[in-house]
Amino acid sequence: MPTTEAAARAQLVFTLFDADGNGYLEPTDFDLMGRRTVAALPAAREEAGQALLDAFRGYGATLTTELDTDGDGRISPEEFAAVVLDPQRFDAAVEAFAVALSAMGDTDGDGLVERPDFLALMIAIGFAPAHIEALFDAFGPVEGDRVPVAVWAEGIRDYYRPDRAGIAGDRLVTG
Repeated sequence: MPTTEAAARAQLVFTLFDADGNGYLEPTDFDLMGRRTVAALPAAREEAGQALLDAFRGYGATLTTELDTDGDGRISPEEFAAVVLDPQRFDAAVEAFAVALSAMGDTDGDGLVERPDFLALMIAIGFAPAHIEALFDAFGPVEGDRVPVAVWAEGIRDYYRPDRAGIAGDRLVTG
């Protein structure tokens, strides 16, 4: 049974992924979101940027395949709500996205993401800066104001788990 927090997280992510603001998720939204996010961190390694763009596109393709119940090639908010109810269908897409986004922030390959890089990527996705700061702090930055890539990736995975409440990612909804 999804938690109230998980439902709020899903509603927020639908709004953010609707990059063109037309009320539906379409393949072009994921391409636009991916390009915008990659462009936010020009210092990132090129292969990391391509992996993130591929992850956005793959996530969009998975959603369309799994959730487009009326066959119109786009996902309505009602169709998207199913992601909260049946996350196993999206584990592979979420995993690819978690790995790619967190790796994109590790611009120097040391396994750590610096706060400015984290902020740049998360702002490009559309999250509120104050909420991003709260999330970064919840991840327990280490020396040099950095978070381990693995911690961020696990935080992304948690964000999509419907049975989770009180997780770091809830700060993206409530600050």
